[in-house]
Amino acid sequence: TSECEKYACCPLPPYLEDSGCVIEEDDNGGRPLRDVCFHLLKLYSDRSYELDQLLDPRSVTSDPLDFRLSWHLWEVLRALNYSHLSQQSWGVLNTSYAAQLEGEGLWEWAVFVMLHEPDT
Repeated sequence: TSECEKYACCPLPPYLEDSGCVIEEDDNGGRPLRDVCFHLLKLYSDRSYELDQLLDPRSVTSDPLDFRLSWHLWEVLRALNYSHLSQQSWGVLNTSYAAQLEGEGLWEWAVFVMLHEPDT
């Protein structure tokens, strides 16, 4: 608008959409919390968009320790030649998902995930 007012809500993750809350900035990093689809669109429009925000579990689920979709999404992005995720972030993603699988008793799948670790 001419008064620079917002005319649409920010794209919140699905678990926050119907809560009525408006989140301008994330408590931990000062970055706004957005829906994973928003991050995918940003990545499509800017190939160098930061992948850490996209792969943050809180952009999908309210459980910040649920790395299921984040890990699988990273593997798809890697197959599409996106490679600008830091080694540290990649390692955290692999080990966190492997620990989650191991905690569920799926240690065979945890080993499979750890086979994707870039640092042997």
